[in-house]
Amino acid sequence: MRAVGYRESLPIEAEASLIDVDLPKPEPAGRDLLVEIKAVSVNPVDTKVRVRVTPEAGATKVLGWDAAGVVVGAGPEARLFKVGDEVFYAGAIDRAGTNAEFHLVDERIVGRKPASLDFAAAAALPLTTITAWEALFDRLDVRRPVPGAAKAIVIIGGAGGVGSIAVQLARKLTDLTVIATASRPETQAWARELGAHHVIDHARPLASQVEALGLGAPGLVFSTTHSDEYIAEIAAFIAPQGRLAVIDRVDRLDVMPLMQKSVSFHWELMFTRSLFGTADMQAQHDLLTEAARLVDAGEIRTTLTETFGAISAANLKRAHAHIESGKARGKVVLAGF
Repeated sequence: MRAVGYRESLPIEAEASLIDVDLPKPEPAGRDLLVEIKAVSVNPVDTKVRVRVTPEAGATKVLGWDAAGVVVGAGPEARLFKVGDEVFYAGAIDRAGTNAEFHLVDERIVGRKPASLDFAAAAALPLTTITAWEALFDRLDVRRPVPGAAKAIVIIGGAGGVGSIAVQLARKLTDLTVIATASRPETQAWARELGAHHVIDHARPLASQVEALGLGAPGLVFSTTHSDEYIAEIAAFIAPQGRLAVIDRVDRLDVMPLMQKSVSFHWELMFTRSLFGTADMQAQHDLLTEAARLVDAGEIRTTLTETFGAISAANLKRAHAHIESGKARGKVVLAGF
């Protein structure tokens, strides 16, 4: 089968940073589905793994987690889907990626593709939707009030991949005032279009901008990017006993400024459930099922903003470079081979 991978960790500008390869077609076992990949999207995790993880000598590592496709086979224990079902999902960090014609994935982290979306639009959603959903409802428990705090959430990086869906979920599924951050006119407009009540500029001090809104101190903060740079500002504006969730991997994050206000700190990694085979692993199937329902009902929308053509090394290199530039808005998708 055709696939795209790498054999050594290189800057994206290097010729061999991503290469077209031919690999054996995998066979499903257990609760695995064999999915024929129709479209994939690219996330920051793709670029970070490429840079940080060196394959074993002679091995090819295939990246890619977001995908939409068609079930063409299933392991003997699979029971949630059948051959021919159209699905979308975000895969597992410790398995081969989705940048291939065929891919194996545990059915417990797979959802039925929204019927109203084509494969490209659907592929933009799974990883960011799972991340945002778990951060909001499992980690921050946003429906539980923070005593004395403004009923508001600040979403840092509101125009990025995760931020774009978090803004929609918070607006549609809660009664919180949604404050998003974005620094460029086009990203600020995007965050407003997705439903943010207020948009502030994360290139300027955040605490004074939050205070100027006149809402009071927000009890909830979801930081999706550069959390180490914003932690002091977050500590300044968040309400006492507030809750903060973070998703980005940083070399050093000093959370001591949160201590005086007894702010609780939460990591969110959407791969945790599949990586450890947790007892509630199927929660990701359930939330993707609900997300698909919300899409088909017109409550939330795909965050696809750019399509970079077919799935190939050349196009994936362009997509990785775009993500690494820090200027991505929404999601970048590739479709077909």
